[in-house]
Amino acid sequence: MTEAEKSPLSEISPGPLLSAHYEERGTVTLEERRESLKREAQDRTKERPSPLAQGVPDAPLPILSQGPQHEPLSCPASAGGRSRMPQHRAQEEDSTVLITVVPGTERTESCGSTASQAAGGPQAASCGMGSPATPRIADFVLVWEEDLRLGQQQDHATQDKIDTHRAWREAFLDNLRAAGLRVNQHDIRDKDTVVHYTLLSASWAVLCYYAEDLRLKLPLQELPNQASNWSASLLAALRVPNMLQETVPDTPPEFYSCQFKVNKLSRYLGSNNQDTFFTSTKRHQILFEILAKTPYGHGKRSLLGIDQLLAEGVFQAAFPLHDGPFMPPPEGPRPQALSQRQVLRRYWAHWGKWNKYQPLDHVRRYFGEKVAFYFAWLGFYTAWLLPAAVTGTLVFLVGCFTLFSDIPTQELCSGSDSFLMCPLCPDCPFWRLSSACALVQAGRLFDHGGTVFFSLFMALWAVLLLEYWKRKSATLAYRWECSDYESLQERPRPEFAATAPTTARNPITGEDEPYFPPRSRARRALAGSVVILMMVAVVVMCLVSIILYRAVMAVLVSRLNNVLLATWASRMASLLGSVVNLIIILILSKIYVYLAHILTRWEMHRTQTQFEDAFTLKVFVFQFANFYSSPIYIAFFKGRFIGYPGNYRTLFGVRTEECAAGGCLIELAQELLVIMVGKQLINNVQELLVPKLQSWWQRFRRSSKRRKAGSLAEVAQAPWEADYALLPCQGLFDEYLEIVLQFGFMTMFVAACPLAPLFALLNNWVEIRLDARKFVCERRRPVAERAQDMGVWFHILSAVAHLAVISNAFLLAFASDFLPRTYYRWNGSSDLRGFVNFTLAQAPPAFTAEFNHTCRYRGFRDDDGHYSRTYWNLLAIRLAFVIVFEHVVFSISRFLDLLVPDIPESVQIRVKREYYLAKQALAENEVSGRVPAVEDDKPMYGRLVPAGRSGPALGSMRLEVVQTPPEKQPPMTVVRGLRFASDPCMQAVSTWPLSREMAPEHHVCLPG
Repeated sequence: MTEAEKSPLSEISPGPLLSAHYEERGTVTLEERRESLKREAQDRTKERPSPLAQGVPDAPLPILSQGPQHEPLSCPASAGGRSRMPQHRAQEEDSTVLITVVPGTERTESCGSTASQAAGGPQAASCGMGSPATPRIADFVLVWEEDLRLGQQQDHATQDKIDTHRAWREAFLDNLRAAGLRVNQHDIRDKDTVVHYTLLSASWAVLCYYAEDLRLKLPLQELPNQASNWSASLLAALRVPNMLQETVPDTPPEFYSCQFKVNKLSRYLGSNNQDTFFTSTKRHQILFEILAKTPYGHGKRSLLGIDQLLAEGVFQAAFPLHDGPFMPPPEGPRPQALSQRQVLRRYWAHWGKWNKYQPLDHVRRYFGEKVAFYFAWLGFYTAWLLPAAVTGTLVFLVGCFTLFSDIPTQELCSGSDSFLMCPLCPDCPFWRLSSACALVQAGRLFDHGGTVFFSLFMALWAVLLLEYWKRKSATLAYRWECSDYESLQERPRPEFAATAPTTARNPITGEDEPYFPPRSRARRALAGSVVILMMVAVVVMCLVSIILYRAVMAVLVSRLNNVLLATWASRMASLLGSVVNLIIILILSKIYVYLAHILTRWEMHRTQTQFEDAFTLKVFVFQFANFYSSPIYIAFFKGRFIGYPGNYRTLFGVRTEECAAGGCLIELAQELLVIMVGKQLINNVQELLVPKLQSWWQRFRRSSKRRKAGSLAEVAQAPWEADYALLPCQGLFDEYLEIVLQFGFMTMFVAACPLAPLFALLNNWVEIRLDARKFVCERRRPVAERAQDMGVWFHILSAVAHLAVISNAFLLAFASDFLPRTYYRWNGSSDLRGFVNFTLAQAPPAFTAEFNHTCRYRGFRDDDGHYSRTYWNLLAIRLAFVIVFEHVVFSISRFLDLLVPDIPESVQIRVKREYYLAKQALAENEVSGRVPAVEDDKPMYGRLVPAGRSGPALGSMRLEVVQTPPEKQPPMTVVRGLRFASDPCMQAVSTWPLSREMAPEHHVCLPG
């Protein structure tokens, strides 16, 4: 047998792709298959230059140190020379033959299957795709600064560090060039500093290779944009003009998309235009993947990735470029001529658009799904705050209207039968209860029957909010084609790779990877937990200090000869304590976030997801204690353990605090308003002023350097210079944390402050535009990241919502007068006359004899200071109320959870419709096709693979023939008969033996 007659499956190594196209039939005979393979094998031996030589000449394969090493793709050589693509060592993989079974015609651009194309490197990806695209200015920018003042003055250690950084930088850039990237250098020099800008862009071949390797989804067929809002649908049904709706130019269409396959390039929408086929966000993802996996050194240390280089200070910044300036030119182009960034600036990040829907599809197209999901959540949450704010405001107004008709309040303020109250501190005077009329009236605004209804309303509101957000999130994930998104085998973090003490074989990829023993990580996590507990103890110590501060301040103010100040001493001390507490909270927050980051890095988490989850949990646990400790103390502990006249309890020699005449609920409302509203105001002022000050400082530095360099002429900035002057993007952690803490304040203590949703609504209206301006105008463009939901933050919100039910139950039972008033209506007077006297106990005779005054104090005790029968009756009622309240709310919540599906029915129907169409197309092709024969000495196995997902592509199938028996395949499932996969896009959906005469145990392999 001649060389040309040998089976290509054994001739070509390691796993080439040879294709034959049949336009009229769905049947392939063995002889036809042999002849096709023979012709293609012969064509490969001709010496012709590879089409890639036109785009990236002499470019070797990508230099990537992580992930499976792929085999080179075998493309037919061209006349006139031999392709200079290097060959990697052969791996134990299947040799594969793809036989396209198509009812119609198809362009012969098939260059590789999934495995073999991924194996071939970016150079091979251009086989049959035409000439490379016109080079862009840049997709990604690397920046480093060189200080010219150092010269030779530094010591040997500093010089060694500079030399090491220079060697790493040069090696890294050389490897980027070897990976097929275009690297252009631009330097900006002034008197003391040189700023080096390295502009990176990828050729068409590199983009195609990594698009398939990263399994990016690209469009097959355009669909009309199906974005909708329930409020818009409601207003349209009521025929009410929708003031929230606005037409935003260049609305991104929706697509049926599929994972990119080079050999099916012609099926993708827009594949004939290499300049626009890959969007800017996809190009950024591809370049960042290359940057993250490119090595810059050798040896035992894993020196790879841009993240590690940034941490080491080799580069000062690495970022993708914005889409031009955010401000349009003065002449003002037509809306259709605006860039993506200018559209977002005009129709989203503008203060005048506070009452318009957010253009989330535009946000997703420019920033990626992760950022878009944050703004989708923020807008959804803000919209749901509107009914909560309206209801809370109505409840507050009800308290205002019922204040003047409340009989207990009238009795207390009338002064006709005022009670003499016992002193509030050791040196304080006796006082009249009527002098606290204003405080009692203020407390009555928040403590009435309406707050019980509002607490129940807010508990159910929180449950429904999260349930309907799950539906909204599922809809967006489907529309944005990330509902089935899963991270592939996530690579180790660069810092982990650089500091791991040893390596171990990855059981999935079979490669040696940096390794840190789980037991060592567990010990470090335990030590980190001890540090967290210590920081929580610091928070408790600060809280105790504030309690003592309030007690001392109350004593000092009450000693003044001013009767009015003495009456308000407790309230003034409480207000000052709230302000001091807010300052301490903000200071501790900054310290602990820094400490949590150090602890999480020390714990050596392997992947970025594990790192972020651990960091988020640490920070939230501390912030929960930091922000909520003071409100929890006031709501559930203050005034509960004070004792009685003649037997007061002390803390460090200071008498413990008791609630003022208006009760602790008004103090809790004051604490919430100071912390929540004060924190929001401080954050908004920081987000508004700090970027402007930093931008001004950057401009001042540049003008100062120009003056020192002797150049007074104003030179227009290049785009990379303008973007480098912006602030670095710091992610979404702080944004999510702020909203989650606000959600906790608003739901856990809403019984004390019905106005909390209103303040949250006003803050969020400002927050949306502030954050939008930050991303569009003030910060560098982030790398677009995919996501299908909020991640761990949703679980935190769900936990807070459950805690809110229990918190409000105890708040209404023990901090409110609702149950004592109800008890008195049943056992005393139905119109509550005499209720004030009912809530006051008389001082013991010993105390009366000592001070020669008969005084009263708040409590249900007898004349000897022991708890009365009324106290125990009320305690039983309060505990029963807590149990009934939380059971009712949790039962209703569970019912709503079952009643409201997580995925809308319309989305489920559309998913099933796509699955059905793919299934029908497969069944029709299988019925009309004939199974090809196979040699007895070489058993073959085959599987049908749909080439598309919708439209004409649904009728295109290909038969994949493999030689390796099922038991030697990678993790797969041996099946009999017909089976349909859950994802009809580019997945094998049915397999069978290629010969009916084959033994029953010979079956085909379907990826599991």
